[in-house]
Amino acid sequence: MSTDTSPRPQAAAPPATTTKPVVQPGDRVFSGLAKGSGILILVVLAGVAAFLIAQSLPAIAAPADEIQGGGGFVVYVWPLVFGTLLAAVIALVIATPLSVAVALFITHYAPRRLAAALGYVIDLLAAVPSIVYGLWGAYTFSIASVPFLLWLEENLGWIPLFAGPASNAGRAMLVVGAVLAIMILPIITAVAREVFLQTPKLHEEAALALGATRWEMIRMAVLPFGRSGIISGAMLGLGRALGETMAVALILSISGGVTFNLISNGNPGTIAANIALQFPEASGVAVNVLIASGLVLFLITLAINSLARYIINRRREFSGAN
Repeated sequence: MSTDTSPRPQAAAPPATTTKPVVQPGDRVFSGLAKGSGILILVVLAGVAAFLIAQSLPAIAAPADEIQGGGGFVVYVWPLVFGTLLAAVIALVIATPLSVAVALFITHYAPRRLAAALGYVIDLLAAVPSIVYGLWGAYTFSIASVPFLLWLEENLGWIPLFAGPASNAGRAMLVVGAVLAIMILPIITAVAREVFLQTPKLHEEAALALGATRWEMIRMAVLPFGRSGIISGAMLGLGRALGETMAVALILSISGGVTFNLISNGNPGTIAANIALQFPEASGVAVNVLIASGLVLFLITLAINSLARYIINRRREFSGAN
């Protein structure tokens, strides 16, 4: 009778099997097209930047007396930068809350048929050419806004923004900002609407189950979830407002100075509108000056987009999306 009590050697574990994902030819083609598209975008962007820098160097190195105004390139471009940022900020301040309100109404308050019709109209507004907005703003909206500008001068004239005298033709910076706000409203609304629709129903139903009203549910669940989307949409709209040309050129009465007075005839120009107005008659160093101002606009847009990306990445963990 055997009395061996030593432990039996355990059977060797079977070798781990690794399963590789099956890659179809269509996957390789799609991956290659995606990588190629990304590389193409980078190449185009680098080419634009290289062109702007190369053509801007003669203007930056030119003597001050060869630049329009005789003060050098910085003195020439500073009022344009100020006007560009001022018009874009006015448009953003007007359009962002209005766009969020419209998106919330479409997604959480309007009946289904009305919401679909409103969404279609909002998307249609984005397809209207900017020249149409410019003509409407120059010949209709600016004239209709004159009584409002006069009211601002009479009642809020103690504020430097509305010191006046108000423009009798409505060709003021506030009017331009309002028209730009209408132009960027569809972009911000479309992004906010799509983000609000992605809010988890579990979050909304949990808030309602705890006794929250509809507005409280939106404030606690929908808006925190869509915060990053709202910022992204606002930055997209800001990018269009910064580069808008024809609407500004048709409406604004440009004096070339730097002022915060939003309702008078004396207004700073914008970079894009100045390029469009001056380029046909420019020659020599003047062309390089205009291209250099375009480089400044390019850098401003790049900085704003980078800032927006930074804000979105910081707030992503607090958005409730995760």
